[in-house]
Parts: sequence; C-alpha cells; structure tokens
Amino acid sequence: MLTKTAYIIARLAAAFIMAQTLYFKFTGSPESMYIFKMVGMEPWGRWLIGIMELIAAVLLIIPRTAWVGGVLAVGLMIGAIGMHLTILGIEIMNDKGQLFYYALIVFLCGLYVIFTNKDKIFKDVLPKIFKR
Repeated sequence: MLTKTAYIIARLAAAFIMAQTLYFKFTGSPESMYIFKMVGMEPWGRWLIGIMELIAAVLLIIPRTAWVGGVLAVGLMIGAIGMHLTILGIEIMNDKGQLFYYALIVFLCGLYVIFTNKDKIFKDVLPKIFKR
C-alpha cells in the first residue's frame, strides 16, 4: 500500500512541477528567457523543452504510460541539472535555488517511477524493441 501511494505521489509531483513551469516557458517570462539565453537556446529551446515537459507530464499522469514519462522526465532533468551545475549556477535571479531543487525533485521522482516499472521495462518493453 505504501509503495503504491509513494508511486502515485512521485508521478503526480513530477507532473505537477513540470506542468507548473510551462506557463513561464510558453509566455516568455524574464526568468525563463534569461535561462535559455544563458545556455544559447532562446527561444527555440525554451519552446522545445516546454513541449517535451508537457508530454512527460501527461505521460506521467496516465498509469499505463507513466514509465515513459519517467524516462523522459529523467532525461530532461539531467539536462537541467547539468546546465545549473555548469553554466547557470544553483541560484538564478535570486530564486534561492528553487528551480534547481525542483529539477532535483523531478529527477528523483522520475527515477522512482522508472525503478517501480523496471520489471515491465526490462521484461516486456525492451525485448520487443530489440527483437531480432
């Protein structure tokens, strides 16, 4: 019971955090434009990442596709965390590291979703993909 509850919380938390940031990406908020300008991806990168985060959030909400959303979320957050650690820094425009910590939370939640679905991924999905 606890594992199922933690799984649902992880899925919804990751989806909520990513969905919450979409408004800022799609409306061109100063913080979002600053971030993507610093990494050389403004405006196309901001839109592309926003679309990918929207897809990941939707996939996480749907139980059958949650593992795919988890994989996509982890990949996106590796990029976000990497940019924070190499180019942006932890704190951006006096946010006290909030965006960095959100990225860490989504990353950890995504890992939990993947881990919870590891049997399905390794026994059902990957063998079909790599079938000879």
